[in-house]
Amino acid sequence: MLAPRPVRAWLTTVFVLIVVMTAIGGTTRLTGSGLSMVEWRPLMGALPPLSEAAWLETFARYQESPQYQQVNHWMTLADFQRIFFWEYVHRLMGRVVGVVVLLPWVVFLARGMLPHPLAWRTLGLFALGGVQGLMGWFMVRSGLVDVPRVSHLRLAAHLLLAFAIGAAVLWVRLSLEPPAPSARAVGRAGRVGLGVLAAALVVQSAWGAFMAGLHAGWFASTFPDVNGSWLPTAFIGDAPLLESLIHNPAAVHATHRLLAWGVLALALALSVLLLRDGAPQVRRLALAIAATTLLQIALGAAVVVLSVPTSLAVAHQVLALLLLALVAATLQRSMPRRSSPQRAATQQIAS
Repeated sequence: MLAPRPVRAWLTTVFVLIVVMTAIGGTTRLTGSGLSMVEWRPLMGALPPLSEAAWLETFARYQESPQYQQVNHWMTLADFQRIFFWEYVHRLMGRVVGVVVLLPWVVFLARGMLPHPLAWRTLGLFALGGVQGLMGWFMVRSGLVDVPRVSHLRLAAHLLLAFAIGAAVLWVRLSLEPPAPSARAVGRAGRVGLGVLAAALVVQSAWGAFMAGLHAGWFASTFPDVNGSWLPTAFIGDAPLLESLIHNPAAVHATHRLLAWGVLALALALSVLLLRDGAPQVRRLALAIAATTLLQIALGAAVVVLSVPTSLAVAHQVLALLLLALVAATLQRSMPRRSSPQRAATQQIAS
């Protein structure tokens, strides 16, 4: 299915905004800003406090929260404004993405620029964005009662949904391009391998979110070992295995490291397979997957060795999304292409 250039540019813009949103979300989390806004008003509150009285009122509401009372009781209004900034920008960016998706969608639909299947797919992506907003508030609520820390399980759900939306937007965007002249379907083994790698990246990203939610990144600053150990079982003790792997910061840290080596092995093996089996475009993507995976391992090592600097940790999260997007793009380009008798006419309209 092809589409006019404005539609393709629109979806490209949406994907870029999702990447930016991921960076802002990571910064919000790492600066401890996520619980600074204790209210959620989806249709109101687009503007921050604009007067001293409004700021004092907002600060007073925050002072009633567990995070202020148990962790940030030392904060002045100026300190509060610094953490409020990131959470406000995070929520505002979510609204911006929603507007950038919905308004062009209405215009394109009215002008007949969205084929029926594409109209439904893009509307579904908008709906997923709405679910993501609700998931974000569901996550924040978990840190506003008793314990001033969001649930790492809800944090993982929020992150994985963002990654899924980003990959889906990119998939739809790439499906609107004609295949390259030399394109051909990758063999079944290659496509299955890409699917397995994508699944492994989702699992690894979940444990990355567990790391962030449990502050497990500070547990060990050694690499490649984890304080002298290599396996999560060294940190489990008498607790049930699965419970420890999900809730024990030390075991979560070791599991995240162990999964990283598995992902690297999968990525390198798959890249070798695709270099032999794929068309030129797929081979380039395979090399990009291998290089990005190696860079991601290096970034992760730097994050823990340097005690989780915000800039590197945010880059690590964003690169995780981009790596998953690369795998999705490679899989999309590896699928069998169906010839269409209307392709020439459609391509002329799209250009």
